[in-house]
Amino acid sequence: MQLIIETGGKQYVVSPGEVVRVEKLPGEVGAEVELPVKAAFQDGAMVSARTLKATIVGNGRGDKVIVFKFKRKKQYKKTIGHRQAFTEIKVGEILA
Repeated sequence: MQLIIETGGKQYVVSPGEVVRVEKLPGEVGAEVELPVKAAFQDGAMVSARTLKATIVGNGRGDKVIVFKFKRKKQYKKTIGHRQAFTEIKVGEILA
């Protein structure tokens, strides 16, 4: 069974038992969260499902991305870095 969930403004295709990195969610490690299901598919056919229970496995921050801004002939250079926060969730049971 495959599910399409939406969290943090992004959509993810997940299966039960899978561990997925999503945008930062509130909650402690080991807490259960409920996520809305956009669509559910089993053997190519659409199945009704409304919510998904998932367990928070861990929190963290991704690799640093360097952003370099530059304007020629103006002596303007600016370098900044960004690390995106994430939450790892383990997909659990599907609630109808």
